Amino acid sequence: MYAGIVGNDSSATAPGEAMSQIVVVDYGMGNLRSVDKAIEHVLADNQHVKISSDAAEIASADRVVFPGQGAARDCMKNLNERGLDQVVLQAAREKPFLGICMGMQVLLRHSQENDGVDCLNLYAGEVRAFADESLREQMEHLKIPHMGWNEVAQKQSHPLWHDIKDGSRFYFVHSYYVDVEDAGLVAGTTEYGIEFVSVIARDNVFAAQFHPEKSAHDGLQLLKNFCRWNGEA
Repeated sequence: MYAGIVGNDSSATAPGEAMSQIVVVDYGMGNLRSVDKAIEHVLADNQHVKISSDAAEIASADRVVFPGQGAARDCMKNLNERGLDQVVLQAAREKPFLGICMGMQVLLRHSQENDGVDCLNLYAGEVRAFADESLREQMEHLKIPHMGWNEVAQKQSHPLWHDIKDGSRFYFVHSYYVDVEDAGLVAGTTEYGIEFVSVIARDNVFAAQFHPEKSAHDGLQLLKNFCRWNGEA
């Protein structure tokens, strides 16, 4: 077992022990209900999960899940309008934090989507399009968006890979991919015309381009690992 995995399935909540709260961030985008239900399936006995758009609840959560689908411009607009941009950034600096799909991409500095969008700038890098002219030869015979099951090559040891074999398949739906400046962030890569970064991780943050809530057994295992992770890599 990797360091950083805490707790076990058989542990019951001790008398008087406070419940540990996992918050799925609601900023008006993403398939929140399926994420919430998948996490419910793998919770430890002393844990509770809820969907919330309340900044105070996100700030006080023990773990935060930041999902998302759609366009980068809409994502950032909704975060800013709801006053959630800074609380999400703070959570990513302080506690076990899982980014999913768009919730991974907007952790970078900038996205090429929608003629260019400034993102949360937690990590240096650019979100780039598979349809970029520079990739025309590599993507010529491939459909965009990249949709369906694909393998993820694990590039660093991490507690969230516990009991998940290298090369396991996860479910993707996306037209853009992250290009990080720091190679030390890369925790997983996937082949689709090019080798692209499909997972980044540092300290208490783990973020994936794929959807674990749609990825059957291995996706549930990753969510289970997150629920038991103390935020140390």
